[in-house]
Amino acid sequence: MASRGIRDQVAVVGMGCTKFGEHWDRSADDLLVDAVGDAFASAGIEKADVDAYWVGTMGSGVSGLTLSRPLRVDYKPVTRVENMCATGSESFRNACYAVACGAFDVVMATGVEKLKDGGYSGLAMGSIPSDGTTSDLTAPALFSLLSPAYCKKYGVDPAEFKEVISRIAWKNHRNGALNPRAQFQKEVPIETIAASPLMAGNLGIFDCSGVSDGAAAAVIVRAEDASKYTDKPLFVKALSFVAGPASGVVDSSYDYTTFPEVVAAAEDAYQQAGITDPRAQLAMAEVHDCFTPTELVLMEDLGFAERGFAWKEELAGTFDLDGELPVNPDGGLKAFGHPIGASGLRMLFECWLQLREEAGVRQIKTVADGKKLALTHNLGGWPGECVSYVGVVGT
Repeated sequence: MASRGIRDQVAVVGMGCTKFGEHWDRSADDLLVDAVGDAFASAGIEKADVDAYWVGTMGSGVSGLTLSRPLRVDYKPVTRVENMCATGSESFRNACYAVACGAFDVVMATGVEKLKDGGYSGLAMGSIPSDGTTSDLTAPALFSLLSPAYCKKYGVDPAEFKEVISRIAWKNHRNGALNPRAQFQKEVPIETIAASPLMAGNLGIFDCSGVSDGAAAAVIVRAEDASKYTDKPLFVKALSFVAGPASGVVDSSYDYTTFPEVVAAAEDAYQQAGITDPRAQLAMAEVHDCFTPTELVLMEDLGFAERGFAWKEELAGTFDLDGELPVNPDGGLKAFGHPIGASGLRMLFECWLQLREEAGVRQIKTVADGKKLALTHNLGGWPGECVSYVGVVGT
């Protein structure tokens, strides 16, 4: 797969992000207004300055009215997008393309999801009628299949593997404890994580991301105009999105130790950004840690570790906040929960803070060391039937 990309043609000049969590007293409209207001202030612009909007949500609204109504947008294009758990990033990707092609000068990408009031548990969701070959398992059950497959393929003792995935949850909760916008701001001992009640397979409660509400927004302009808004813009280096053939769920030989969609999206993004050694060149990565084994497999699919060795890298602290390549320095889905339409832009918001060296107590050292690129990744669906986004921004 290859694409021309829009490297250094557009820039992010303002961002906003709400606290994620159980917002029983806030509506999706409220969350959008808050995130958009912060993004306006960040970029130093007003509503009238924006030429077009995108809003990503999976189930918290329909049509552009999801955004135009709470913002009282005056007769401008507002496009609603949805691509499962990559929805927030899809909003950003489409908004960037609109600027790059010359259609608009100033646009805004937003994402929102209000899950708690809807009773969404994260365990099951309604299925669209099909030929009967689609999977009928919960998300924890589907992603739990990664663990035995990885142990068998690479000869990892299941007890040691449990230690590895528990450490991933421990790492992300430790990072989230430093983040005032995270849903869960408390460190959790590894022993507590490992002993938590099982949800499916070897996945305990602490191996699963939470369900939360939240919103985020980004202001995007032409790269040559970026200095009008900020002296610290982020330039878009790569945007890649792929949808797989969804044949894995009916393929008895499907390999549950990799997501081909992630591999394809990463290869395309790295080609666009000119990245040849992601582990050495990236300052950080925000990845889709919906479940702890997912983050482990992603370290190999994204080229951060050799096949069969990511579990050793996790134990060695390679991806810790002070490690060689910090992964999910904001706490990830584990600490933030996963308001589906907002997560992708929340990940970008952490890149915005870290690359501008505005992340406070959790500021990573790799930026000061000279690394200026950050990656965000989403995975929508489940093993064998998914979509994937990989984006790269930089200074």
